[in-house]
Amino acid sequence: MVRPREFDEDQALHAALDLFWEKGYETSSLSELTARMGIQKPSIYAAFGDKKALFEAALRQYTKQHAFRIRAVLQKHTSVKEAFRSLFEGLIQEEYTGAGNKGCFCINTMVELAPHDEKFAILTREHQMYLAAIFEETLQKGVSTGELNRELDAKAMSQTLVVSLIGLTVIMKSRPNRSFVDQSANVILAMIQ
Repeated sequence: MVRPREFDEDQALHAALDLFWEKGYETSSLSELTARMGIQKPSIYAAFGDKKALFEAALRQYTKQHAFRIRAVLQKHTSVKEAFRSLFEGLIQEEYTGAGNKGCFCINTMVELAPHDEKFAILTREHQMYLAAIFEETLQKGVSTGELNRELDAKAMSQTLVVSLIGLTVIMKSRPNRSFVDQSANVILAMIQ
């Protein structure tokens, strides 16, 4: 008979995500993970598999929540231009006023693991494409309401916005002057016509 788990799996996964986000995959040891998650190694293996499977579960949880938050920000504005302004300005504000500069967990994974691990290359690329689909849907709304130009290539613009969002997120990890980032965001947002 299988014993029921004596820990909250979601809480443990969230704790693992926090550690991976702070330190990355390679430098997060199993002993640090067990301490942060409040469980023993056998429980990690039983619930999640090995360290790589645990990292994958954390990444999948993050990308799901990240996409949900982005969609929520974009949907709470009637103006598409204001929706994207709110998204970009919120990201910048959070990065410059928050504690630390962890960046985006998915982007960190793209940099650390995707170049030499096909599974993580695919997972991070899927998230990029999903964000592009959310952006395209939002841009199409602006075209249909007449806020944006009928000739706008919503697909190309959505992909450009994803690349821009990733670029801003990466560059902010080095803490450039805030005006450098704000001016860049203004130019990016001016492309949405």
